[in-house]
Amino acid sequence: MSTDGPISEVESLYQQLDDLLEQIQQVETSPASDDAIMAVAESHERAYRRMSGVGHRRVMDVSDRGLVGALGYRGLADLMSHRLRIPDARRRMRHMRMLAQMHSLQGELLPPRYAHLAAAVADGAAAPAHVDSVLDTLAKIPNRVPADVQDAAEAMMADFARELTPKQLTTVGIELLARIDPDGALTDDADRKRRRKLQLGNQDVQSMSDLSAVLSPKARALLEVALAAWAAPGMNNPDDENSPAGGQGDADIEQLKEAADRDSRTQGQRNHDALEALLDAVVNQGALGKSHRGFPPHLIIKISESELRALAGLGATATGSRLPIKDVVELAARAHSHLAVFKDHTAQPLYLGTSKRFANRAQRLALFAQPGGGGCSTPGCTQPSAHVEVHHSERDWADGGLTDIDKMGPACPRHNRMVGPKPGQWTTSIIREGPDAGRTGWSLNPRIGPPPPPRVNRAHEVGELLEHYLRRGSIGDAPQPKSSVMPSRTTATAARTLSRTRRRRVRRTRRIGPKSGGLSRLGPRVR
Repeated sequence: MSTDGPISEVESLYQQLDDLLEQIQQVETSPASDDAIMAVAESHERAYRRMSGVGHRRVMDVSDRGLVGALGYRGLADLMSHRLRIPDARRRMRHMRMLAQMHSLQGELLPPRYAHLAAAVADGAAAPAHVDSVLDTLAKIPNRVPADVQDAAEAMMADFARELTPKQLTTVGIELLARIDPDGALTDDADRKRRRKLQLGNQDVQSMSDLSAVLSPKARALLEVALAAWAAPGMNNPDDENSPAGGQGDADIEQLKEAADRDSRTQGQRNHDALEALLDAVVNQGALGKSHRGFPPHLIIKISESELRALAGLGATATGSRLPIKDVVELAARAHSHLAVFKDHTAQPLYLGTSKRFANRAQRLALFAQPGGGGCSTPGCTQPSAHVEVHHSERDWADGGLTDIDKMGPACPRHNRMVGPKPGQWTTSIIREGPDAGRTGWSLNPRIGPPPPPRVNRAHEVGELLEHYLRRGSIGDAPQPKSSVMPSRTTATAARTLSRTRRRRVRRTRRIGPKSGGLSRLGPRVR
């Protein structure tokens, strides 16, 4: 802090912050209640995420003042690494380029490159790791993709960053990229055909062989279906003479459960043993079994009517894979493929009631085909349909719940067993009104008070959400950064500036100035 002259307001605020942090470090937490401890932990993490965004402005202040060169540093990254002790300066500069406000050569303060993501950081809803996941996805969108699609993708990923973990966000980003470019502008059919391979290496001294492969989307989808049925715990275990052979659907339930309890193999070892058993069945038996978790062990695809009619888009499989429309049409003609085509916005499942505990095949297919039915319905879970169970959403079957299509929802084994009345468990219900009517809602049980409003999982409907964001309206609807990022001005002026800038698709570039050695004022370059 400077000691020359009167203390500025910003310096005084940071002195108060330093004093407050000192008090927080020394505070005794044992008298606080459990709820208070949880609340302050959440407040701390939210404050940390907010400070990461405020910190971008502080570094920009240093650059704008020309302090990089004045203090003898070779560049801004050098100052950030050594004076500010920022561990990954290049990563931080990348975040600043996309989230901080920059000055044009005319001195105009421009809005952030990604305003929705900047707003999520300013609200304390997104951490640097979330920012990395979003930026990695957006960087892979080709420049020739229309501006409104790029804007919609940024808005959708920023909203997901408020709810999902960085790992889940990356999974959603992969799905988004495939939806944005379903016809192969990123990777065309010729490139896929050129790269495809399956190579069997020579046997080593133990007579073992390496197998390496680069699979096409169709080959991967088919392999996933086979492994889901044959590589389950307990199945096709060569070290267990009582292990069921073949597909999971053919196995005795009690025998399989006992074999699974004895199974100590890794997933890779189960995959190997399944492949061995599959090859044996193909060569000697010619069969793949009857079902897996109620699904036939074949390729099950769903696609909207408009995508099928336009011959453009992607089909979604029960195993979570995506297939180009060309492959979907080819596979639809085969006897063991299941193709579900629904009109847009009217994917209502058939009502198939039954008094049995377990859902039948028709019900599982209907749940898979309904909106958001691509996998586990727990918010944020990305497990695909081939790995889920059918959960009695309103009342457990043992408590009198009915195995009816409008009272069930998909849930992976982990989350299905986390449903219950205790704190930390989930309460589920069927939402009866609004745009999510018919879907399973999840609420995490608190220690005191009623559960929060139920939430649904949107991680399996990236394609539908992208269409929603594209239809949502004006680019100028982007959220405005908070006052810590944007200086005081009227809301109308800020909105006009943001809308005008986004329409022109300004690309801001940084230049290292000989005087400052840091970030100079940024001039707009129209894309």
